[in-house]
Amino acid sequence: MNYILIAILVVLCVMVVVSLIRGVIAFLQTTKIDLETGEGETATDMQLMQNKAMFARIKYQALAIAVVAIMLAVSR
Repeated sequence: MNYILIAILVVLCVMVVVSLIRGVIAFLQTTKIDLETGEGETATDMQLMQNKAMFARIKYQALAIAVVAIMLAVSR
């Protein structure tokens, strides 16, 4: 049982890192577009992508915490 939960936890941690990197890349592209154009309204698509990536990161972190809590409950 623990091996399955550890595998799930590793996958969730990788998903957290990937969504974090995607969010940071979207943020950097948004900043680049803002600097080039001088307007903040042209980057709305990138801002939406950034928000989706960061929300996904939060979901994966919550799931990882739930897996750790299950592992702690099972190990007792």
